[in-house]
Amino acid sequence: MLDPEDWGAFRAEAHRAIDAALDALERVRDVPVWRAIPDDVRASFATPMPQGPSPLPAVVARYERTIAAYPIGNQHPRFFGWVHGSATPSSALADALAAFGDFNLGGREHAAVYAERQVVGWFATLFGMPPGAGGLCTLGTSMANLLAVVAARGRGPADHRRVGYASAALHGSLTKAFAAAGFGAEALRKIPVDADDRIDAAALEARIAADRADGFAPFFLVGCAGTVGIGAIDPLDALAAIARREGLHFHVDGAFGALAALAPSLRARLTGIEAADTIAFDFHKWLRVPYDAGCLIARDPALLSTAFAHGGGYLNRAESGPAAGAPWFGDLGIDLSRGFRALKVWFALHEHGAARLGASVERNVALARRLGALVDADPMLERLAPVPLNIVCFRYRAPGLSGEDLDRFTDALATRLGESGRAVVSTLPRPGGLALRACIANHRTVDADLDELIAAVTSCATA
Repeated sequence: MLDPEDWGAFRAEAHRAIDAALDALERVRDVPVWRAIPDDVRASFATPMPQGPSPLPAVVARYERTIAAYPIGNQHPRFFGWVHGSATPSSALADALAAFGDFNLGGREHAAVYAERQVVGWFATLFGMPPGAGGLCTLGTSMANLLAVVAARGRGPADHRRVGYASAALHGSLTKAFAAAGFGAEALRKIPVDADDRIDAAALEARIAADRADGFAPFFLVGCAGTVGIGAIDPLDALAAIARREGLHFHVDGAFGALAALAPSLRARLTGIEAADTIAFDFHKWLRVPYDAGCLIARDPALLSTAFAHGGGYLNRAESGPAAGAPWFGDLGIDLSRGFRALKVWFALHEHGAARLGASVERNVALARRLGALVDADPMLERLAPVPLNIVCFRYRAPGLSGEDLDRFTDALATRLGESGRAVVSTLPRPGGLALRACIANHRTVDADLDELIAAVTSCATA
């Protein structure tokens, strides 16, 4: 037996460890956004597998001294790199409760299954999907995109020349999905975008026509609801109409942008998402829950079960008892062994409510507009993209530098900024040159953090 020999001592250490984690979260603003991992800490991860036991306090202390002490920094309000989420304390508690329960959501008849169905149903309703729509929680949008491509593969006659279409600003997981599904990465056509990084609908229609004339079989169309580069939202209503007319599966990649539907002031930007055949999105970004938690919703869940349901034998279903509960989530995706990802989402919505969570999304978007205005007002800064949602792309106008020299300066500036511990940004190639890319996705970020970002960029650029 591997349970504690002394439950009282275990409880005391568990409480101490949780208190330390909460202390760190409460004081996250007081530490650097990011710190380099010291050589001795890095070397500690090269030690052999432990063969004997260690006291739990020693194991926790090792975790705190090594892993917890050097995070990427996404819980910090001045972490603006990539599109990382920032979890709330209560959603982390939900994850701990899910771990203590050791729930397996592959299927069968237990209450956790109904909770996940409820969560999926809430978001199907939010997006305007029809009654009967369903799906499952996933590792993230990358997995949800793959499941959607594989499921759509089963629609219509098999054709090795089938092709799909997406904006040139698409997320790389879609290209991976086409490759993994057996079509090849080149089968996903990248369609040019307009000045606002939205897919060019006329160019899309022309490419579909050209592919048909060349003997290809178009079957899949992606609409981006928040591109990973600048947060652009494709004209989803126009894409839905094209998909209907051309007989294509219409998939929306809404990794973070789909949850703009929670915000009344942003909901109209997603018009057309309700016409999607499948929608992929993340909870671990704008719903403020810990990694990992994504979702795939299908207008007709039979699309998923046709692709993935393989029961029988050891996995026989029953009409009642523990083996009941069909359809199992294992019938709707690849995983049979699945954690209870939905619990933290269920917690977040019950604790905060959709309106409060939507307001936090609106606040991130408003902060991005303010940051864009700060950049525009500073003669030493240049904005390199529009600000459709929560991402601002800009650069420092280093005197005497242009072209590749300025790009190298910008790349080095992003590194210096991160190493300073004052803020973290990523970089993004733009038509005008390499940009510093600031993504505001943290519910803790306030106006003063934007002022500090500008000050830190200027300081690092002139040091």
